[in-house]
Amino acid sequence: MNLKIKNALISVSDKGNLISLLKTLKKFNIKIISSGGTYATIIKLGYKCTELSKYTGFKEMLDGRVKTLHPKIHAGILHDRGSKKHKNEMSKQNFSAIDLIIVNFYPFQKVVTNTKNPNQIIENIDIGGPTMVRAAAKNFKNVTIVTNKNDYEPLIKELENYKGKTSLKFRELMSSKAFGLTAYYDAMITNWFNEKLNIKFPERKTIFGRKLQELRYGENPHQQSSIYVNDYNDKELKFNQIHGKELSYNNYNDMFSSLEILNSLKKNFGTVIIKHANPCGVSENKNPLISFKNAYASDPISAFGGVIACNYKINKNIATEISKNFLEVILARGFDSQSLEILKRKKNLRIVDISNFKLKNLISIKSFDGSFLVQNKDNIVLNKKKLKCVTKLKPNKNELAAIQFAFNVCKHVKSNAIVLCNNFSTIGIGAGQPSRLDSCKIAVQKAKQFQISKIKNSIAASDAFFPFADGIDELIKAGVKTIIQPGGSIRDQEVINTANKAKIKMLFTGVRHFNH
Repeated sequence: MNLKIKNALISVSDKGNLISLLKTLKKFNIKIISSGGTYATIIKLGYKCTELSKYTGFKEMLDGRVKTLHPKIHAGILHDRGSKKHKNEMSKQNFSAIDLIIVNFYPFQKVVTNTKNPNQIIENIDIGGPTMVRAAAKNFKNVTIVTNKNDYEPLIKELENYKGKTSLKFRELMSSKAFGLTAYYDAMITNWFNEKLNIKFPERKTIFGRKLQELRYGENPHQQSSIYVNDYNDKELKFNQIHGKELSYNNYNDMFSSLEILNSLKKNFGTVIIKHANPCGVSENKNPLISFKNAYASDPISAFGGVIACNYKINKNIATEISKNFLEVILARGFDSQSLEILKRKKNLRIVDISNFKLKNLISIKSFDGSFLVQNKDNIVLNKKKLKCVTKLKPNKNELAAIQFAFNVCKHVKSNAIVLCNNFSTIGIGAGQPSRLDSCKIAVQKAKQFQISKIKNSIAASDAFFPFADGIDELIKAGVKTIIQPGGSIRDQEVINTANKAKIKMLFTGVRHFNH
C-alpha cells in the first residue's frame, strides 16, 4: 500500500544533502516539524518549518535531554492508520499523524575520539533520536523512516514516482536500515562502557560494523563477500589505494596478515611477503632495498602473486626491483613520484599507501553456524630476560636479537610452524602442517631450494614444543645451530640431550604461539 505523506519530522545531526530533499517536500506540500539546529538550518535555507516546541506546546527541558519524547510526537508516529480505535484516540487528543521521520544521531563516535570527558560523552548519547527511529521503523506499514543522508535521493525518487507517497517495499527497506542503525549505535555505546570498565568478555557480545564495500566475491568466485569497518572511535581502514584493480577478499585477508607481522618489525626497515595468509618472506635491515631483496629471496616461487607490506617509503630503486616480479598488492608507508611512475606501468597492481594506518590489535573472532569464538590477540612480546638457555652452549648478547626476530616471525605463521632465519631474514618456512616433523622438513626443503648457503649456522624457531626429538634431528642435519621453542614437552630432556650432543644452542621461551 502506498501512503500519502502529509507531515514530516526532521532532526539531523548531519545537515548535509538537505536542500534537494526540502525542495521535494515543498513540491508535495509536506509540512515539516523540527527543532534546534535542524530547525535553524531549514529556516536559513528558506523553507517553512514548525518548531517542535510550538507543535507540542511543550518547551524542551533538562538541557535538551527531553525534546521529542512527547505523546504528540510518538502517537503521531506509532498509531495504526487502519485502526478505528487508534483514529478515535488520536482525534480525542487532537493529534496529527507524522508520516515521515528523517533522523540521524548525535555523533557519539566522533565525540569519543575527541574527548575523554565522560560527561561530554554521555551527553552525546542520543535518546530521542533512536526512540523516534525505532517507533517509525516498527510502524513501517504507516510511516517512512530515513536515517542516512545517502538515502535522501532514493526517497526523492519514491516521492516523485508515487506523487508524494512511498511504497511498502521502500518503507520496509528503510525500516531494516533503521533497526540496523539503532543496533549499531547501541553497540558502540556498549563497547565504550566495556572499554571504560575494562570488561573484555561481556555477558553479551555484539559484533558491529558498517559496510565499507561489497567485494566482487569471497575466497572463491561462488562466494559473496563484503568488507565492514567498525568505526567506533570514528575508525576507518586507513588504506589509501593509489592504483590498480579493486581489492578482493583474498587481498584484504593477506593484507591483514602482512600488517600483523609488519607491526612487530620496529627496529629497522621491515618487509613482509604474504601468500594465502602465510608469510613466505620476512626481513629486517638498515637498508630498505636489502630488506626487500632478502624477503623476496626467501621463497621467490611462493611470492609470485603475493602481497608485500613495507614499513618504509618506496623509492625508485625498490620500485624497480618490485616491478621485476608479479605481485597482487604492495603496501608501503608512502611512494615517491618516481616509484609510482614505475609501479603504475603494471595496470592491475594494487598500490596502497598505509602511512596513516595504525594497528589496534584487540580481539580476534572466528564464527561458525551462529556461534563465535572471541579471544585477545596474541600480542605478547618476547622478553629476552626471561629466555632460558637449556643447553651447554649459550648465545651471546649479539645473537639474542636475531633469535628474537626468528621467534617473532614464527608467532605469525600458521601452526604447526617452523621458521628458519639467518641475519634477520627468513630462509625457510614450514607452515600449517598437522605434524611438526613435516613442518621441519618443509622449512628445510625451502631453505635448501632457495637459500642453501645460509642454512649453516641458521636459527630455527618453533611456535610450540617438540613432542619428539625427530624434528630437532631434521634441523640439526640441515645445519641449524640455534633453536628457540616454548618447551614444556614430557620429552624436553630427550630434546635437550639431542641438542647438546649436536653442540647446538637451544632456548625455551615458556610461551606457546599457536595460530590456527
